[in-house]
Amino acid sequence: MMKTGITHLVAGKTPLDEFFAQSAAAGYEVVELVMRREGELSPATSADELAAIVEKAKARGVEIVSMCHSHMTGNLLDSGDAGKTAREETAAGLRAAKALGAHNTLHTLGRLRADLYYEDAYRNAVANLKELAPVCAELDVALAVEFVWSGFLFSPLEMRRMLDEVASPHIGFYFDPGNMAVFQFPQHWVRACAPHVKMVHMKDWKGRALNGAWTPLLEGEVEFPVVMKELRAAGYDGPLVSEVSTDLASLADTAAKIRRIAAM
Repeated sequence: MMKTGITHLVAGKTPLDEFFAQSAAAGYEVVELVMRREGELSPATSADELAAIVEKAKARGVEIVSMCHSHMTGNLLDSGDAGKTAREETAAGLRAAKALGAHNTLHTLGRLRADLYYEDAYRNAVANLKELAPVCAELDVALAVEFVWSGFLFSPLEMRRMLDEVASPHIGFYFDPGNMAVFQFPQHWVRACAPHVKMVHMKDWKGRALNGAWTPLLEGEVEFPVVMKELRAAGYDGPLVSEVSTDLASLADTAAKIRRIAAM
């Protein structure tokens, strides 16, 4: 059975020990942490502090399985010194994830600009990810690219092409059905990117980009039975990680729905 997880992205500035306790009490088995510029988990967090975070999670009965690089890792769509800095910061995040015991990390790559043309950004992304692949391999920590509303990689075939070009088993795809339900059918992304799926977020959406909204799980337009069929066909048996805001549903209600979805 796929494990039930939750990301610290939904917890705001809740201290990690409190987040671990709340997650365990609500029925979550695994957690995803977020590296930010400042706070308990940042580039400045020491090895001893990382070890203490792991012990806090264990004491609460949850396992750290993933870490989100958040927006502290520069822009992997860039080149030159900016691209080099982004790689260095991402590598630092990968090393922190290793110390936390997480074998997967989430990255959104970065941002386009008026003077950073799409084709250049694509080439830079491939080059930077190829540079990071040996770091991932050495640490045995994956970097999974998530599709977000950044104006980049708007097609599952484009995502697959990029990951095929990087050609590393440690660089993959972080699937979030809610993110692509705004524009497309999430199950199409699973089938197209099947060999590359590393992790799965759980969100739901109803409506289109200009008139839609997030919903509690199973109350939007994501066809979860079909999504799960495609995930199983892709061989995915990892965790399903909630990114559902507590403004929409309680932690416990979302955990229960994830277990229902996992059983589909």
